[in-house]
Amino acid sequence: MAFHSCAHSFSFSILFCMFAMVTSQLTSICYQSTCPQALSIIRSSVISAVAKEHRMGASLLRLHFHDCFVNGCDASVLLDDTSSFTGEKSAGANVNSLRGFEVIDDIKTKVEAVCPGVVSCADIVAVAARDSVVALGGPSWNVGLGRRDSTTASKDAATKDIPSPLMDLSALISAFANKGFNSKEMVALSGAHTTGLARCQLFRGRVYNETSIESNFATSLKSNCPSTGGDTNLSPLDVTTSVQFDNAYFKNLINQKGLLHSDQQLFSGGSTDSQVTTYSNDPSAFYADFASAMVKMGNLSPLTGKSGQIRTDCRKVN
Repeated sequence: MAFHSCAHSFSFSILFCMFAMVTSQLTSICYQSTCPQALSIIRSSVISAVAKEHRMGASLLRLHFHDCFVNGCDASVLLDDTSSFTGEKSAGANVNSLRGFEVIDDIKTKVEAVCPGVVSCADIVAVAARDSVVALGGPSWNVGLGRRDSTTASKDAATKDIPSPLMDLSALISAFANKGFNSKEMVALSGAHTTGLARCQLFRGRVYNETSIESNFATSLKSNCPSTGGDTNLSPLDVTTSVQFDNAYFKNLINQKGLLHSDQQLFSGGSTDSQVTTYSNDPSAFYADFASAMVKMGNLSPLTGKSGQIRTDCRKVN
């Protein structure tokens, strides 16, 4: 089992990484000496992947979210099933839905080639999420580094902890509060739905049964999402600017053009209406709050010091 960590350096950055090990705090300069090429490798790989398929930016962002919300940001979401545990990939929120694993594999291979056993899969996922947002025109933020990788995963935990697109506002607030987020942060993080696609089976009920949906928008969705069949047909989460990371998502909500039930719940006469309105009018406020919430999410229960390991292959324990 590899015990390499950000503290394996005799440079100035050793002080920061030793601090990270002792206090479980992450630091953005963790690999400055131990693997100085790491961040540029991740960035260039993400830019290439997003250029090849724009949707991949949303997929890599979602991968980080689904990792952190289940037992912390520990790359458990990347583990394949073994004889000793059933992993998170087969959980309802992830199966036939979560994407980007091959991109993470490619990055890990490139990073291992230049500094083996140093950079964790969990850190790669966290940085790739940030770089994806930037590649799509969104804000940047300093990603704390020094996470280590889990040695197990839990389908049951993923099933329990990942918020459902069918949730009402009160359930959404509770689901995020369980991870330490207030309702403002929940709204900001939901703004990630300014990019990406969703399957018909997740919004069929809203399109055919709900009244809080703009009629022309509903009609257009029905053409690609029949009342029966077509479960895997895809529609953009943001009908206005489907790829770009911007604040159009919030404008859509005000116009009753949220794709998912959980999206429109954020602007449905409840306690979060005012926050949606703020973000619809002020993209800089959304960007700032989203970046802050992403930093907070990236700090959810990381494994540090000698906990966990630095996986050689992100899909399996060493």
